[in-house]
Amino acid sequence: MYNALMDDFYCDQVISGRAKVKTVFETDHILAFHHTTPHWPVHIVVMPKTHILDILSSECDDKLLSDLFSVIRRVAADVTSKHGSCRILTNLGNYQDSKHLHFHLSFGEPIG
Repeated sequence: MYNALMDDFYCDQVISGRAKVKTVFETDHILAFHHTTPHWPVHIVVMPKTHILDILSSECDDKLLSDLFSVIRRVAADVTSKHGSCRILTNLGNYQDSKHLHFHLSFGEPIG
C-alpha cells in the first residue's frame, strides 16, 4: 500500500512510468502534468524529474529553480489566458504529502 507520508509518489509512480499522466509541458529536467486526482477543475503539477525533497534542500539550486520557474511561468500563463487567473502553491514539512519538490498550478473552486 502506498503511504504518501513515507514514500515519494512522483519518483515511485510518475517518473518510473507506473502512473500514466497527461503531460502539459516537459523539458529534459522538468515535467508538468495534470494531477492524477485533481483538487480543482484545473490542477497541474510541475516538478523536477530528479528527486529533490523540497525547496529548502541543498540540491535545490539556482539553476533548478530557474528551470522550474521557467516552466511554471509558461504553464501559469496558459492557464491564466484560458481561465483569467491561476494559483501557484508548494508545501513544506508536514504540509507536503509527497516528499518530492513540486508545485500545484490551479484554477477554480476546490472539488468536493
